[in-house]
Formats: sequence, C-alpha cells, structure tokens
Amino acid sequence: MDLKTLSTFLALVVPFFLGTVWALVDSVQKEFGSPGRKVLWVVVAGVPFVGFIVYLLFGFRRGRKPA
Repeated sequence: MDLKTLSTFLALVVPFFLGTVWALVDSVQKEFGSPGRKVLWVVVAGVPFVGFIVYLLFGFRRGRKPA
C-alpha cells in the first residue's frame, strides 16, 4: 500500500469513525423519553459509516440532556 492510498483511506475513514464515537457518546448522555428509545438511538448511532449521519439528522434533536 503506497502513501497516497493510505492517506486517502485515512481521510475517508477517520471522519466517519470520529462521527460515530461522537454520536455514541451524545446518545448515551441524552434522555429520549424511554429506555427503549434510548437503546434504539444508541444502536443506530453505533452503526459504522451511516449511523452517525442518521442520528445527526433524526435523533440529535429528539434527545434532551438531563438537568
């Protein structure tokens, strides 16, 4: 694997990885009204590559940080 291929791979993978970690941490910290909904959003946020995008679009504003 040459340096250009490696740098392209990392440029594509690292943002998705960081987004997934952020979505998981954010979903664990928020309340979604019921334990079942919270588990659903944690699972959705943990799906690689697309989970954090779905969470950002649909789940991010549904949850509230506990007071």
